[in-house]
Amino acid sequence: MADKAIVALFINETSAHLGAYFPALAACEEVSEVILCDEGQKHVAEARQKLGTKLTRVYDNPDELFKKEKPDMALITMEAVQSPAAIDRALEHGCPVFAEKPSCISIDQFEALVKKADGKHLNLMLALANRNNPEVKAARRMIRKGTFGNIYGIELNFIADQTRLTSKNYHSGWFAQKNRAGGGHLIWLGIHWLDLGMYITDSKITDVAGFVTNVGGQPLDVEDSAALSLKFDKGFLGTLTSGYYTNRGKQSLIKIWGSKGWLEMDYSTGKYLQWSLNDDKPGTIHKFEESVQPRGYTPCVQAAVRSVLEKEAPTLTSRDSLQVLRTIYAAYKAAETGETQHIPVD
Repeated sequence: MADKAIVALFINETSAHLGAYFPALAACEEVSEVILCDEGQKHVAEARQKLGTKLTRVYDNPDELFKKEKPDMALITMEAVQSPAAIDRALEHGCPVFAEKPSCISIDQFEALVKKADGKHLNLMLALANRNNPEVKAARRMIRKGTFGNIYGIELNFIADQTRLTSKNYHSGWFAQKNRAGGGHLIWLGIHWLDLGMYITDSKITDVAGFVTNVGGQPLDVEDSAALSLKFDKGFLGTLTSGYYTNRGKQSLIKIWGSKGWLEMDYSTGKYLQWSLNDDKPGTIHKFEESVQPRGYTPCVQAAVRSVLEKEAPTLTSRDSLQVLRTIYAAYKAAETGETQHIPVD
């Protein structure tokens, strides 16, 4: 394998998180060059400014790009309704994919993409960047080592601001329309914590029940609130509260109880990771003392690039990506039907 990778970046007018992806690609030493496909050419000037000499060529048509180029990885950030075609095209040309979530508006679409990726021995990885955070990796290591014994239960909260939903620009954007986004808060933000619930505990969600609604009453046809009950394949239960509730900022929490103690990740108070063990002196709280940097999209993109260069295992596999989306679409069906949904685990 080559020591550095050529990354093809596929974007368009409504792409999300370009303010994170441009600097992530610029900072990644193992990216030798970026080839841009920007349909509409809206972001070319910004890309040139942020990527500098790493940006070598620009196309406005994916087919033209693949006729002339053979990138090592495709980074795709588009509306959920547009993503499946772009991902399919990249896979068809033998290119591993790193895709901004949710990358589909139905689970059938993503099932088909994963089947194609598997058939071509390629990885299709969703951009669930929190897996790379140092405190998340530390929590996963402790649980896998048995520090907390058998897991009894998990609580997941991911709350963002209701304020953004009051904007007319938001009302007309793709995040507010189910036929363009696939869903609302749950599939855009709650997805991160559902994935972490499975990743940290090394367990898959097998059953889900719950409700979704538009509690704020804004003119959206997606949910701004979701409350789920979860069953994991290791036998324990959990809950997720996912919604746009606050005036500003985010509040998020992960708490896990086990037979030997508990851990808590309370991002609202800056307590990234703390834990207590049953054998400790009463009142003893251990705190994660290591750096919580780097975090966010830059280390996530770097890890994806290193995985296609076969320098490390992927942070997220196609099957991991599929499992969290299966969980979300099962949750939507549970809310619609009032019946608990079983989720297949590969």
